[in-house]
Amino acid sequence: MSKNNKDCLLKVDGLKKYFPMNKGLVKAVDDVSFSINRGETLGLVGESGCGKSTTARTIIRLYNPDSGSIELDGFELASLSQKRLMPHRKKMQMIFQDPYSSLNGRMTVRDIINEPISVHTKLNKNDTKNKINDLLERVGLNAGHANRYPHEFSGGQRQRIGIARALAANPDFIICDEPISALDVSIQAQVVNMLEELQEEFGLTYLFIAHDLSMVRHISNQMGVMYLGRIVEIGESSEIYREPKHPYTQALLGANPVPDPRIVRQKLKIIGDIPSPLNIPSGCRFRTRCPHAMDICSKEEPQLTGSGRQVACHLHT
Repeated sequence: MSKNNKDCLLKVDGLKKYFPMNKGLVKAVDDVSFSINRGETLGLVGESGCGKSTTARTIIRLYNPDSGSIELDGFELASLSQKRLMPHRKKMQMIFQDPYSSLNGRMTVRDIINEPISVHTKLNKNDTKNKINDLLERVGLNAGHANRYPHEFSGGQRQRIGIARALAANPDFIICDEPISALDVSIQAQVVNMLEELQEEFGLTYLFIAHDLSMVRHISNQMGVMYLGRIVEIGESSEIYREPKHPYTQALLGANPVPDPRIVRQKLKIIGDIPSPLNIPSGCRFRTRCPHAMDICSKEEPQLTGSGRQVACHLHT
């Protein structure tokens, strides 16, 4: 997808991450490309096991990519050693899915938030204390919570601590890896609204990974749909929701609950379960479940085509 280079903060091109197994090679991320403009949000959706989280962890270099390019604010990160990568780490942070296991239970909230501050900044003790208190207030907590431990908080509060930690290094780019899926429904909207407010205040850029398509529509400017390690459709969120083109996208949106019972959404029926990543079908990866599969679908893998809105489907070539 073409973007104005002046506004582009993150550009991922041909990203691949494979995991060797006894029975073969798992192509968790297989030639993924997208870009995100500064101050915007790309929502990444798809079934469990499609490669969303692996994509995120490879971008932030928790996993080393097997090939491809990761360019953040004009700097190529994919090939950097961990030592050379360190100055760039403060620009990109991550909010994890599980707000309990992502926090060290033996550390106080103050120590948890102070970790990125001590690594990436040169604040003195007093300024550090003020910054931690300010971050806690910005995420809906208060300075009195700083000396407590993670087990003393609810799931929603723990996720707010995780968000404060992500903000501590003053990043430009934050990966939100299903940050609301482990929270009560009543808390999810509060956290998403807070993320939007923080984005507006700090000019943040998000990669937002989620299963809840209605939430992705609410928060994202762009949306990418992943299936078995590849993006099959990407474009403006509003356009994809209004007129999904790829059969898999149509099926996902058709399965998404609509709050108004008077609205009847046409559903595309897909067959069977997602194939094993150890045995990816030839040609189009979705063809074994697609009601529109043609002879060409088993022979040639469709590539993303289009200007702005891109779809990888032989129906649209």
